Amino acid sequence: MVHFKVQRGLDEDFLKQRRYERKNLGDKEKEGVDAAQESTKRKERHLPKAERTDWSRPGALVKNYIERFRRILDERPTPERRERAMEALKSRLHDDLIIHPDNVPESYFDSIKNRHRDEGHGDIEIPEDLKAELTDTAIDEQTRSLDAWIDYLASDDAKYPDSLKYWAFRSILKMGRYDKEKKKFTNREGKGSVSPFPDLNREALAIVLGDLEKKYAGTTDYQFTSRYDIDETQKQAYRKAIENENFPEAYALAIDAFKPVSEELLKITDGEWRTFQRGSNPRALVDSISNYGTGWCIRGEPTARRYLESNDMHIYYSKDKEGKEGKPVVPRVVMVVNPANQIAEVRGIEKHEHLDSHIGDVVETKLEEHPDGEKYKKKSEDMRRLTEIEHKTKKSEPFTKDDLTFLYEVDSRIEGFGYEAAGRDPRIEEIRSKRNIKEDLPVLFDCTPDDIATSPSDISATTKAYIGPLESGIFTTVAKHGIEHVYTSFPEGHIRLESLDIGGMTAEELENALDREKINVSSYARSMLKNKRQFVNPANNRESERRGETESLDLVRLRVRDLGFTSPPTTREIFVRAKEFGLELCPPETAVYQRFADKDQPSGWYYIGMEPVTGSDGHPYVFVLERSDGGLWLSGDWARPDSQWFLDYQVVFRVRKSDA
Repeated sequence: MVHFKVQRGLDEDFLKQRRYERKNLGDKEKEGVDAAQESTKRKERHLPKAERTDWSRPGALVKNYIERFRRILDERPTPERRERAMEALKSRLHDDLIIHPDNVPESYFDSIKNRHRDEGHGDIEIPEDLKAELTDTAIDEQTRSLDAWIDYLASDDAKYPDSLKYWAFRSILKMGRYDKEKKKFTNREGKGSVSPFPDLNREALAIVLGDLEKKYAGTTDYQFTSRYDIDETQKQAYRKAIENENFPEAYALAIDAFKPVSEELLKITDGEWRTFQRGSNPRALVDSISNYGTGWCIRGEPTARRYLESNDMHIYYSKDKEGKEGKPVVPRVVMVVNPANQIAEVRGIEKHEHLDSHIGDVVETKLEEHPDGEKYKKKSEDMRRLTEIEHKTKKSEPFTKDDLTFLYEVDSRIEGFGYEAAGRDPRIEEIRSKRNIKEDLPVLFDCTPDDIATSPSDISATTKAYIGPLESGIFTTVAKHGIEHVYTSFPEGHIRLESLDIGGMTAEELENALDREKINVSSYARSMLKNKRQFVNPANNRESERRGETESLDLVRLRVRDLGFTSPPTTREIFVRAKEFGLELCPPETAVYQRFADKDQPSGWYYIGMEPVTGSDGHPYVFVLERSDGGLWLSGDWARPDSQWFLDYQVVFRVRKSDA
């Protein structure tokens, strides 16, 4: 994606008009604003006075606060470092904004009792264990809904000035659920609110933020009032909301006008591709999609303009009727192609911008024609396979073992074209919800129900799969009985067991092989590979001891939470716990051999559990294996003894040699 320059004039005007000054902020925001100010003052202390930030300007404190968040995310050298910064940011916001279990009011449970009685089910009591479960569900809903906004507003897809992102984010913190009957959002009651945050509708957001930009540009030609088939009362209400900068009201009106494409039209796939070239007028693009709810942020004219500043936009339009009478006017897919003729995005019109279940063949054909389409091959194949399984479900046809292996992601994650930070293709969970997992497991693992153990004491010589908690010495037992399938929970808690042969190359030859194979190597990883004391000499000594033979490692890839942690542990704590479970650290060169072996890695990253190696900046690092739009990477990330690791980070360890 292409970054755009912040519209500083609009930012400053907006912050000035909104009077975002310290006295108007909440306590937590004041703390953040003050910390950001001190950080900037330290960085600027060597600059001439004329070049330092003028803190007397209206909105300067908050503007600096906003830009600090942007710098936190944009100035990370590798994608995994950026993601780690995102996780740290989320953790901080969760502490401030997500309700704590102790703060859930009794009135929340009373409302559940009242609803139960009003629905004719009589009076009930809610025991403490059920209250705890309901509390966990409420916290999970809040977290997911908040993260959807954080992920989107921090992404390259959200091509808005920082001040407008801040305005939208501040606004949703005061909003609850959308009331469809009243066509408005409920208010949040401070930190005691149990409601989730409002749903993110990118199209509605693009319209509202785009129209506010128009207001500051001095025009009232609002996109909402000029393009939606709505009555004059709604138009007046929307104009008033924009003029008063009332985000909840404007957003609610935009959501109400959002009309998804009907299932009847989705079944029609005959149509044509049209290209909107880089630098062209965005009005033509916006007009061409305005009659249908796509969910695309390019529904907002300013956002469409920013995309077209640097990209060609290819959009597929299907017909609005079958046969010759139909016109290709229904937008179904958008493909963003950058100046290097690389595909930057492929988005559909389903939830979270995934492809709908009918359009896969059209997209696959288009990708085959494009020189950059190969990198989307797995996504295309996964979507075709998911559609086949969806059809089987609708026809109540039996699933094969291969079908179940794919659906439960035993071998690899199902990849889609949508905005996966907000949620994966919704069909995955829809299909799984219709399955009987207890009946699927024996088919999946080629065994009887008795061959699936759920606790270490149940493991026997005939055990084929283990689904249960990890305990001290568990991998000793797994290795002893040769168990192939291990899960802490099914299917999310998959523990990947694999063998890897290492040996045959010196440290210098490993680095040369990375370059020869055109593997991306980050600057930190490069400095680790050249560290003679901690990497080069030890790796060469081990290679000499192998005497030309390869060494087979039994590896375990798991999440940090699988080791029993409920809050982010430190590097030291993770390594100690892994040892208790029968694991040990991998030789550092394992990362390079694993990079060569795992060339089909899906998008994402995982860490190598190893003795940290000092990088060029003097900090200890571990290797990270990643796949992103830039291809395969060998990177490095901080691993000081007291560095904290997030619970969903994946780490590779070696099964203790004496136990394997």
